Amino acid sequence: MGGEWILPSIGGDSAGRPIVSLGAHCWACVARTAPANRDNRVMFSTFRDLREGAVTALTAAGVPDPEVDSELLIGHVLGMSRGEVQSSVAMDARVSQDDTAEIETLVRRRATREPLQHITGRAPFRNVELAVGPGVFVPRPETEQVAQFAIDALLATAEPAPIAIDLGTGSGAIAIALATEVSHSRVFAVELSPEAHEWASRNVVASGAGNVELRLGDLATAFPELDGQVAVVISNPPYIPAEAIPRDLEVRNYDPPTALYGGADGLDIVKAVSRTAWRLLYAGGTLVIEHGELQGAAIRALLKADGWRATATHPDLLGRDRATTALR
Repeated sequence: MGGEWILPSIGGDSAGRPIVSLGAHCWACVARTAPANRDNRVMFSTFRDLREGAVTALTAAGVPDPEVDSELLIGHVLGMSRGEVQSSVAMDARVSQDDTAEIETLVRRRATREPLQHITGRAPFRNVELAVGPGVFVPRPETEQVAQFAIDALLATAEPAPIAIDLGTGSGAIAIALATEVSHSRVFAVELSPEAHEWASRNVVASGAGNVELRLGDLATAFPELDGQVAVVISNPPYIPAEAIPRDLEVRNYDPPTALYGGADGLDIVKAVSRTAWRLLYAGGTLVIEHGELQGAAIRALLKADGWRATATHPDLLGRDRATTALR
């Protein structure tokens, strides 16, 4: 829904009772439960009030999962899990004025379609939580499944310390997942963007994974000293065609363009990944590439033309083509 949506400001009705409103909507439950002082300021709200008001605001703004995001924002401010927030809603527990104001501020930001992860500064990915913000691509849930292909391939090798490489690591999500879930592996990752590289460096340190080596550089020329020694190469490269417009405002307005667009057909960086992976992997090594739902056939074709075998495209949990794998 278009237009600018502003979160409620607290005021009073003709009888001096405090209400919280958003356009034609009213968080009427605040009027029932929140006492006011002489200045007619609400001194506390309830979890139910806040959740209902936040859901209303985020729904009006077109946020895809308003209930989830509302609960996560409330939990972020109050240091609670989503389940704890839900329990507090059920008990109609109260929230202080200061916390209410902070929650409203964050919901207002989310209503502009600023990514939830930018607001909280955190993004969960498999078994880790990553620091994210402006300048780095926010990892998506579907990439967790793509990472599983690389993890399975690493676990299937008989080597005591198999090598994996993440080309275009962004926040470091995939590299850290491989390193922490296959602890006997050696993981190398490269990132071209200095801003994203800083986020990845921070996340690698925070993860405690001592088996990750991160470099700043171009994936096309990365790690020549490892040519022919690598078991698995994985990449979630920029793959959106240059003229395409991302569906989600969070992607279109906040993710860095260098992490999104891959040339006229979206496959420029995919082609570079194929060439780099070919020199890095030993015979029988595995390549994993994430891509858009309509690109599977084109990627299989270009990989076959480069000499790859056993190419296969795999759907995500929603049944959309999401990753293609191949063997060297």
